Amino acid sequence: MTRLYGVGAGPGAPDLLTLRAIKVLREVDVLALPRSNDWGESVAWSIVQPALLESQAEKLFLTFPMNKDPERLRPALNKAMDAIGERLAAGKSVAFVTEGDPSLYSTFVYVAAEARRRWPTLEIEVVPAVSSPMAVAAVTGVPLADGQERIAIVPANYGVADLDTLLRMFDTVVLMKIGPEMPAIIAALERAGLLGRAIYVAKATMKEQRVVRDLREVGGERGDCFAMVIVAKKERNGVLMGVA
Repeated sequence: MTRLYGVGAGPGAPDLLTLRAIKVLREVDVLALPRSNDWGESVAWSIVQPALLESQAEKLFLTFPMNKDPERLRPALNKAMDAIGERLAAGKSVAFVTEGDPSLYSTFVYVAAEARRRWPTLEIEVVPAVSSPMAVAAVTGVPLADGQERIAIVPANYGVADLDTLLRMFDTVVLMKIGPEMPAIIAALERAGLLGRAIYVAKATMKEQRVVRDLREVGGERGDCFAMVIVAKKERNGVLMGVA
């Protein structure tokens, strides 16, 4: 068997692809491209495609349902691994292309773990990328951390029951994958007196990018997996320079 790569496509803007990612994607035999259903597009492919217009690599589209039920996710993972395994067994190199970074809330985390279980001697290489929290910090102009500030990065669609505690403990809180949780998020921010320190960002760096600085404007919306909220207290920033 040859090598399996986990390649980060970055937050959405094609020109944020790293040079290493482009090099790997242009050299591999197979591009494994995740999508949420059998008929939808692969967002990862839409990001990297402009850099690969002359690529002759096989495009292997793999379906991973947007679902939290292991009874649905495990069969999808098994089917994807069987397909990847066929290519590896034929001596082909495979790059699994993932939105954002392969090591942060990425399907590749599960793919790599299963690959190690199935093929213990397989070489696996991760190609890191610009992750979505970094993109949100860039487009809002709000640094994630400075001085003694501490950060929490949380997937909101798995529940925000502990958000009150997180807002007390951390200086910056990044809420990813908002889903239907916006009303609960706004309520927690109001309790903490931090609503004015929160910014909503959808599809950071993409053509459809949207930045909302008053969360009440999006209180009734369901955020997709590209919607995020950054909450920055900025009470301990600048301490290393003696400024506030």
